[in-house]
Amino acid sequence: MIIKNFFGHLGTVVRHRNMVMIHCFKAGIIRRGLLHDLSKFSPTEFIQGVKYYQGIRSPNERERELFGYSKAWLHHKGRNRHHFEYWTDYSMKTGKMISVPMPDVYIYEMFCDRVAASKIYKKKDYNDRCPLEYFLAGHGTRFIEEHTAERLEFLLRLLAEKGEKETFSYIRQQKK
Repeated sequence: MIIKNFFGHLGTVVRHRNMVMIHCFKAGIIRRGLLHDLSKFSPTEFIQGVKYYQGIRSPNERERELFGYSKAWLHHKGRNRHHFEYWTDYSMKTGKMISVPMPDVYIYEMFCDRVAASKIYKKKDYNDRCPLEYFLAGHGTRFIEEHTAERLEFLLRLLAEKGEKETFSYIRQQKK
C-alpha cells in the first residue's frame, strides 16, 4: 500500500506540476511555471501526500477529514504565493485578519494551477467549464480579496466561454 501510494502521489504531483508548467509557459509566466509547487517535494508535504493519497482528490482533503486540518496544506499555502490563502494579514485598524490583493502574476499562476488540477482530477470528464464550476461552488466559503476573486473569475469565465488559446493570449497581453 505504501509503495502504491508513494508512486501514485508522486505521479499525480509530477503530472500536475508539468501541466501547470505548460500552462504557465503558454501564459508567458515561465519563471512561475518553473518554480510552481516545489514545496510539494518537501518532507512536510510529500509524506502527508503519500499517507493520505487516494488518487481522485487532494490528499489534504482526507487529512483534513481525519484531523480537522491539514499539516501539508498549512505548509503549502504559507510558501506558495499563487494561493489566495497566502495573501492574508492582520489589519492595523481592526486587528482582525483581512485578505489582501494578489499581484497579477500570482493570479495568473493560480489560474494555471486550477485548470491543471481540474484536468488531473477530472481526467476524461474535464471540459473548460470545470474550473469555473469548482470556483463558483466555493462561493461564500472562501476568504479571498474581492479584486483577486473578480480577476480569477474573469479568467475562468473567459476559459469557459472562449477556450484556452484565447485565455492564454489574453494573459500574455495583460502582462505587457
